[in-house]
Amino acid sequence: MKILVIHGPNLNLLGKRDKLIYGKDTLEDINNMLYTRSKELQVEIDIFQSNSEGDIIDKLQQAMDSNVYGIIINPGAYTHYSIAIRDAIEALSIPVIEVHLSNIFRREDFRKQSVTAPVCTGQITGFGLNSYLLALDALMMK
Repeated sequence: MKILVIHGPNLNLLGKRDKLIYGKDTLEDINNMLYTRSKELQVEIDIFQSNSEGDIIDKLQQAMDSNVYGIIINPGAYTHYSIAIRDAIEALSIPVIEVHLSNIFRREDFRKQSVTAPVCTGQITGFGLNSYLLALDALMMK
């Protein structure tokens, strides 16, 4: 079983960017934690990060014709306005869980709206790096 994890724009800056909101953990810390947990669950994990909307869409579309069981995606700022990423998620027939490190509903008004969540299986927000672990565990229950 393979799980695809997609990290969107600016997540490569974790540990440097606004630590009060995003914490001190880096993207490498999150990825290492996911690799460790995936070994415990005996699942393969493929991790991808891009600041480019088109690259994220390409990765989602590639999942259509692969043996990916489910996707964990943190679309970053694209959460709030990318209809193109929403459409790519909607075209998938596999579970997709949207994650966010911070609680987007406790932030600026524009961050409270997700255009991608309605076409996802579920959304996990506000648990820091544990949002990713919760999503991985949730996929294993599907």
